[in-house]
Amino acid sequence: MVNLPIPAGNPVVDYLVDAWQRNVLFLDTLRERSRAYREHMASPAPNVLHFRHELVMHGLELPRPVNYCLLRILPDAAAPMDPCKRPIIVIDPRAGHGPGIGGFKPDSEIGVALACGHPCYFIGFTTEPVEGQTILDVIDALGSFQNEVIRRHPDAQGLPLAIGNCQAGWALAMAAATRPERFGPLLLPGVPLAYWQGTHGGSPMRYAGGMLGGTWLTALAGDLGAGKYDGAWLVSNFENMNPANTLWTKQYNVWANIDTEPERYLAFERWWGGHAILGAEEMQWIADELFVGNRLVSGELRANDGTRIDLRDIKGPIIVFCSKGDEITPPPQALGWILELYQDVDDIRAHDQTIVYSVHDAVGHLGIFVSGSVARKEHQEFTSNIDLIDVLPPGLFEAVLTKAGPDTPNAQLVAGEWVLHFEPRSLDDIRALGCNDLDDERRFATVARLSDVNLGLYRTFMQPWVRAMATPELALAARKLHPARLPYELFGHDGSAMRMLEEVAEEVRAQRRPVPDGNPSRSCRSSSPRPRSPCSTPGETCATA
Repeated sequence: MVNLPIPAGNPVVDYLVDAWQRNVLFLDTLRERSRAYREHMASPAPNVLHFRHELVMHGLELPRPVNYCLLRILPDAAAPMDPCKRPIIVIDPRAGHGPGIGGFKPDSEIGVALACGHPCYFIGFTTEPVEGQTILDVIDALGSFQNEVIRRHPDAQGLPLAIGNCQAGWALAMAAATRPERFGPLLLPGVPLAYWQGTHGGSPMRYAGGMLGGTWLTALAGDLGAGKYDGAWLVSNFENMNPANTLWTKQYNVWANIDTEPERYLAFERWWGGHAILGAEEMQWIADELFVGNRLVSGELRANDGTRIDLRDIKGPIIVFCSKGDEITPPPQALGWILELYQDVDDIRAHDQTIVYSVHDAVGHLGIFVSGSVARKEHQEFTSNIDLIDVLPPGLFEAVLTKAGPDTPNAQLVAGEWVLHFEPRSLDDIRALGCNDLDDERRFATVARLSDVNLGLYRTFMQPWVRAMATPELALAARKLHPARLPYELFGHDGSAMRMLEEVAEEVRAQRRPVPDGNPSRSCRSSSPRPRSPCSTPGETCATA
């Protein structure tokens, strides 16, 4: 390719040149995404952790082995660790993706913990489960990891702060309920605990079980996977909530901002496409006992040792962080367990519990634990004030953040941009966020019963035939052909076409001619606001599905 012989200055020509270059660079971004995907998945333990770390304990060493491991995040010389500060443990969700999202960039939960001088640990997992492991085994493993962190920090002034993102949060809550004396404060960002709760007609994910006839499809997917459940199905569930964003907006955002967006897009897609595998038994338990059965808040679940799992047994402060913009875990699902377990605030006090909640106005589900602006605001304040939260009296409080200014009392003591204070709340404040009425509860109970019936019919009449036909080889082929994986594979072959695309893209970058701001065609294209990802906060995107 040679230098473009086309002179600049003609508005139509300038726009066509810019559009052609954008197309080339966009295709090259997809090629780079596929290359990064292949490298990432070829790793024996793929993760997107930004921080240096070392292995402390592997779940394979436990009496009931699991594919989880405990890592210590190595502190930076610029931000030394204070051995007297309580450790912070970040647990990533195993919801179809690989580990690391809690620390995949400097402005993250791990980054905030290190900046505050706390010893920091990370609990992640490998992409393949241990044969026969169960969710209850995972809960036991979290307890063992907690004990190891406590043992390594005898001088810490307080038990560790454990942060459980999304699905890791309910596992953390169950572990804390079975070992209340070993767990301190819990931070639960975007964590569903009351799976039936929500406003009538809203929160579409909670209706999926009834629309599909229950959890028999989960069993079918596990059987077709030869005993393994492909996490790509969970990713597809998320993407299907907003097909317009999945099929158009995300890609258009990269094309429209091709000179600035690819780096951030590729960093996030490295995690988004790093699908992990769950055991079929694990996924079936989650679907039956939690998503459809809603048995966590009813106290029907028991740990491996027979202990009844009751969230009221948790003794450390529980900090719930949710958002009105989150359709995966809306505030009623994050906070509705309080209504189901307690009659009033006096009942909370009688159980010696401290519950603090914070509701964001707009951020989407992933943004709760991914967005840099959320990390710099909410997570920064929760972490820096954790010792204060730990000594709050029993009761229900809302964490309210206000912008610091010259009129702020004792402004000289404010370290950052925000001031965190706690307002006493009642159960009516939780109800105001939305909750089921009695008829809704009966409908969901009917769906749960129908699910049990359909699952029984599937196991009786279909499961033996499906298991006989589903070989490991067929299951592997089906995973490779999954619609959530194919986009990462399409540009992944090192053929002559891809090498030519890479060479042309390098030439285009060297001769880049963005269309001028005053171009009439560009003005038409830019007349609509820049599309924003559902996981982002105003002014920030993170290029997710």
